[in-house]
Amino acid sequence: MELQISVAVAVALAATLILAWRILNWVWLKPKKLERCLRRQGLSGNRYRLFSGDLNEMSDMLKQAMSKPIKLTDDIFTRVSPFFCNMMEKYGKNSFMWFGMVPRVTLMNPEHIKQVLIKTNDFKKPSVNPLARYLLSGIVSHEGEKWVTHRRIINQAFLLEKLKDMVPAFQKSCSDLVSKWEELVSVEGCCELDVWPYLTNLTSDVISRTAFGSSYQEGRRIFQLQDELAELTIQSLRSFYIPGWRFVPSKLNKRLKEINKEIKVSLRGIISKRERAMKAGEFAKNDLLGILLEANSKEIQEHRDNNNSGMSIDDVIDECKIFYFAGQETTSVLLVWTMVLLAQHTNWQAHAREEVLQVFRKNKPDFDGLNQLKVVTMILYEVLRFYPPVVALTRLVDKETRLGDLVLPAGVEVALPTILIQRDPTFWGEDAGEFKPERFADGVSKAVKNPVAFFPFSWGPRICVGQNFALIEAKMALSMMLQHFKFELSPSYTHAPYWVITMRPQHGAHMILRKI
Repeated sequence: MELQISVAVAVALAATLILAWRILNWVWLKPKKLERCLRRQGLSGNRYRLFSGDLNEMSDMLKQAMSKPIKLTDDIFTRVSPFFCNMMEKYGKNSFMWFGMVPRVTLMNPEHIKQVLIKTNDFKKPSVNPLARYLLSGIVSHEGEKWVTHRRIINQAFLLEKLKDMVPAFQKSCSDLVSKWEELVSVEGCCELDVWPYLTNLTSDVISRTAFGSSYQEGRRIFQLQDELAELTIQSLRSFYIPGWRFVPSKLNKRLKEINKEIKVSLRGIISKRERAMKAGEFAKNDLLGILLEANSKEIQEHRDNNNSGMSIDDVIDECKIFYFAGQETTSVLLVWTMVLLAQHTNWQAHAREEVLQVFRKNKPDFDGLNQLKVVTMILYEVLRFYPPVVALTRLVDKETRLGDLVLPAGVEVALPTILIQRDPTFWGEDAGEFKPERFADGVSKAVKNPVAFFPFSWGPRICVGQNFALIEAKMALSMMLQHFKFELSPSYTHAPYWVITMRPQHGAHMILRKI
């Protein structure tokens, strides 16, 4: 008996020591080893601080930056990502920062960025904070064969011939917006309003019609929930995540779960209703959901010997959540910053209006005409350069990998600061800080010394599948606005870009609209 007790004690002690060693290695030894490796290669950054790394300082600097607006002529990078800016000033381009226990190396060389975005097996999407998975799920987080399968299925919904069929839905939503604005300006010929909520409603309506064949009113609740989910997700990402914390019944955790459950129930109902209709022999609607379900069905039929082929109902729900969020968010921020910049640069607004009226007169824009809009395309590219929807991309080094002169150890992350690279004079010339759409007159390849220095929708195999959707929608909306209105910044406009998954106007976008 005593021997058994001794053995049990020894086993328990050994298990405790092993667990203690693993925890010590996880929270201190491994981060310090990665830090030494990076410093030996000439990279600089703050010293590792237990658990939180640089997160507390990041959060404090961001709160301070968001407490006051900036001038239209100020560099938005200092407000959107103040800690990143501080690190660049302090340590230069060859630097790293600490996201909790993970060092993140900044990459500014387009050739390095190209390799990172091409070699998807070596540079993977970082593990998502479990609390962020309620929002950042689906194709944006998948890897390997699952990502390949989902991408193959989803691609079917964004083929140009499919997008062409969605143009009437774009037209209807944009016409509704124009009608609302015309009512507001009808009395005096002009009015002042915050265009930001109108643009979010517009893009919400578009994605509802094109994804599910419903109107924005029908999908209003889902969009409200997705917006709140984005805000709460950012909150969760600004602090160190303790393993298992998502099971703690905190106020944030409870709300995240409530929102996720309500969104899933709503989407499951929409999807189940559509599946029943398809099984009953009804013709599949030519919207994103119909195309997705049809492509998924074909995928399963063609690979019926593989039990993991195609998407499950939960997979489809996750992809629909991405349709809702990314499809609405990307275009709304593109449109709002386009209006802000054209309100500042009225010569380009007039130039774009002249082109739109030449192509369409006062008729509703069509697909072929949208593809003829050279000036409008130049403007949208320049806006994407100035205000990329995503401030930076991140990737995880899965195994020790050589990148130019650097040898990056497994466990390190790399940051590709889109907003910084797309304003860097090294690649764009001394006028990089100026709004000059003419730089794109001959396409991206002639606008910049290295085409990889322009990646607002990412680059390589994981380039945004919905980029053509977003650009066609933006061209349609901007064309119809220009046909009916002139706009300028209101004296009450407050310039305050801030980052909530995408780059939004913190205090809206107050404009003065004048009817043409």
